[in-house]
Amino acid sequence: MTDELEALRDWIGKTDTAEERAGAFRMQGLAALLDKQAVPQEGDPVNPMGHWCYFTPRVPATEIGADGHPARGGFMPPVPLPRRMFGGFRATHHRPLIIGEMMQREARITDVQIKQGSTGTLVICTVRNSFSGENGLAIEEDHDYIYRDNPPANANDGTGGSGKTGAAPSDHAWSKTITPDPVMLFRYSAVTFNGHRIHYDRRYVTEVEGYPALIVHGPLIATLLLELALDNNPGRAVQKFDFQARAPLFDNAPFTVAGKPTEDGCSLWSTTPAGTYSARATVVFA
Repeated sequence: MTDELEALRDWIGKTDTAEERAGAFRMQGLAALLDKQAVPQEGDPVNPMGHWCYFTPRVPATEIGADGHPARGGFMPPVPLPRRMFGGFRATHHRPLIIGEMMQREARITDVQIKQGSTGTLVICTVRNSFSGENGLAIEEDHDYIYRDNPPANANDGTGGSGKTGAAPSDHAWSKTITPDPVMLFRYSAVTFNGHRIHYDRRYVTEVEGYPALIVHGPLIATLLLELALDNNPGRAVQKFDFQARAPLFDNAPFTVAGKPTEDGCSLWSTTPAGTYSARATVVFA
């Protein structure tokens, strides 16, 4: 498989462009999911993580893969490993997108790495996304997508073979307990048009991919972390937001999002029920 994996690097430099109107419906759905009372309207800013609700692949049903995602080999490289995971991102915010305006997104594959991890071969594909509105460039993001094998049947570590992380800190200034459930995960999948079966198909995620329960979306965890930061820093605007996933969270137990102020923003993290890191993030305010 080595030569086949090395050939994936031929996808570096491939681009994809799209245009979409920032409709209010998706921001209203995200606001409802986040339990906000205010209903976003045209002319309001798009939620700082709301742009992820747009520009989602909408391929015909015949082009869907076994995992519910679009089949591989289009824009993204045809990685011959069964699992796809969201690894994280690094974002710079220049100006807000506005509900009602036409937006453009240019995506470019900037790197494809092949690594050997503790659980086998990993392929990490990095995509740079540039989002623009009618007033110019709004957000630049580098996304990391991780592909890997399913774990051996004897992994039995409670994370579906995704490994373990260190203890999360206890010196938070703010924290919030999140109780995930299938309705929350369905609503986020719906508002982002995400068909990945690990978020709603319990039989698939447990019997095929070997996880113990439905998986909470990485971008949803990032959204909850950023909401915690903004709720505790009213009136501040995001300049940079970096997020790194460390271990999955599931719908079978509550988890915690927490954070504390730094000199120029916030340090944020999510905590598994065992008290270890699920994700780490940093915010820099303008």
